[in-house]
Amino acid sequence: MHVAAFIAGLFCCLRVALDAFQTIILPRRPTGRFQITHLFLAATWKPWVVMAERARNKKMRDQIYSIYGPLSLLLLLLLWALLLISGFAMFYFSMRSPFGDAMMQHTPGRWAQFGTDLYVSGTTLFTLGLGDVVPHSRFARAIIVFESGVGLGFFALVIGYLPVLYQAFSRREVSVALLDSRAGSPPNAAELLRRHTFEGGLEALTTLLEEWERWAAEILESHISYPILCYYRSQHDNQSWLSALVSILDTCSLLISVIEGTPSRQAQLTFVMARHALVDIGQVFGVQERRAWKQHAEVDRLPSNDFYHLCEALGQNSLRLCGDPAAAKRLNTIRALYEPHALALSDYLRMPLPVWVAPPKVNDQWSVLTKLRTDAAAAMKVHDDRSVSFHDE
Repeated sequence: MHVAAFIAGLFCCLRVALDAFQTIILPRRPTGRFQITHLFLAATWKPWVVMAERARNKKMRDQIYSIYGPLSLLLLLLLWALLLISGFAMFYFSMRSPFGDAMMQHTPGRWAQFGTDLYVSGTTLFTLGLGDVVPHSRFARAIIVFESGVGLGFFALVIGYLPVLYQAFSRREVSVALLDSRAGSPPNAAELLRRHTFEGGLEALTTLLEEWERWAAEILESHISYPILCYYRSQHDNQSWLSALVSILDTCSLLISVIEGTPSRQAQLTFVMARHALVDIGQVFGVQERRAWKQHAEVDRLPSNDFYHLCEALGQNSLRLCGDPAAAKRLNTIRALYEPHALALSDYLRMPLPVWVAPPKVNDQWSVLTKLRTDAAAAMKVHDDRSVSFHDE
């Protein structure tokens, strides 16, 4: 029994050390199906989804989903601490509990000994140093010193881990929030293109796609290293990092296959990087391509009737379209490169994907602002014409 306790304690401590190293320190995708973080997320996310789906109110359901990310982070840290305490307690138990404890004299037995071992391990890991239990062997003293060092290192890693995590989350959400004024809320490709039909809009669109190419690269690096960030939701109900990423992919798809213009080259670069981030994040959560194709077969985000409606909406905004019959086929071909993965991630994370063309809104702030600016420009033009006529007279 003592040998088994030593092996179990060694296994717990090594697994926690390896998992913390891969999750916090190692700047690459965590590997291993039996990783503690992976098992913890897999075991807690599905019951959380079942609980959230019971809420009939959409806002309440979104609120429940938004709690999971921060709460799972705290629970994961607590799980690591409990496993470390249990592991070192098994070390002490394998040494036949070499401690002087007055309480053990009143309640002798193996379970009482193991309770003392857990108490010593907990007070040592959290560096309390109460001193009411004294070790009787040099090896036990060495293990206690080592565990106190592990406890200090553990809390130092946690303190350094949280700011890095929230800085990555903040950088992600800034770009997602900025997309609200450029592509609507929730964002969609048709609205993004419509709001860039002004003079010089193609150059502004190219610059925007360059920024989102870099954003996709940052998402690829941060969310692969820290997968728990994918569960963190945006502060607004109509926004999410997944819908923003897919709306940019939709826009790039239109620029590559349907719309004529200079941003097509930058659209190809942004598309490749954004798709790379989407596919790799799906692989982290075990979203297989076979499951993705099944989701794609069941849900079509752009049926043939909606495609003609999309072309009509784009044509009304003075966008030059590739009017050949193969345009729809080209768009479907490029959609098949990313939509299955997006649908699978949307189903797993419970984040809705954007539509291609949003229905018209009654109080569209962008239309109001555009009309006010048009009226102001017309008034200034009339004023300038009158001034010119007055000077000519």
